[in-house]
Amino acid sequence: MNKVLITLTFLLSLVMSCKVQNHDPSFFIPKGYIEVDKYFGDLNKDGKDDCVLLIKKTDTNHMITNSSGLKVDRNRRGILVVFKNDNGYHLIDKNYECFSSENEDGGSYFPPELRVEIKKGNLQVRYEHGRYGYWNYTFRFQNSNFEMIGYDKVEQRGSYIEQEISINFLTKKKWNRRNTHIPEHEKDLKATFDDKWSNINLDKLIKLSEVEDFDLLPMHTY
Repeated sequence: MNKVLITLTFLLSLVMSCKVQNHDPSFFIPKGYIEVDKYFGDLNKDGKDDCVLLIKKTDTNHMITNSSGLKVDRNRRGILVVFKNDNGYHLIDKNYECFSSENEDGGSYFPPELRVEIKKGNLQVRYEHGRYGYWNYTFRFQNSNFEMIGYDKVEQRGSYIEQEISINFLTKKKWNRRNTHIPEHEKDLKATFDDKWSNINLDKLIKLSEVEDFDLLPMHTY
């Protein structure tokens, strides 16, 4: 009897350890969420197109009336990463609520636009803020997780570049370029850049699955 129990326990552990496979990446979207967008590209250098899904919660309690009197959806957004193999797709990484809603209050300007890209085998989370610039987080699949290996930011006013920042978390180096020229008028686009390199303190890389809110990541501390 004990041998039968041991055998059953062993078989159950094998089943539990197997990765769930499906031929449709959307299969992995949890209940209570919808698909916002999906992106395809090779993220583990095996020659197959993996898939990244941008998802959004559908909680009616987060449908609110904003300061303009409009009904808006303030449900947060998340991300799923599924890898493809010969048997279909399997879930590799997830974070259900790391992105704010696209309907956040942008103040005197519209809120930043979220874009997801797969570029050179890396996953990029990018925020574009129109004439005010953009910032970009680069993740690589390593150590069984997607870890942040880079951060880039451009601050500008129209065509006038105020500052550029680039951080390489693998080399622990930061590049900061500031425009020291003070424009005399709106069409004064002259640039006098001051470049500075520095080392950063870093205990461990940030994991995609552990980001509680991209809006609150303290990138200024590096």
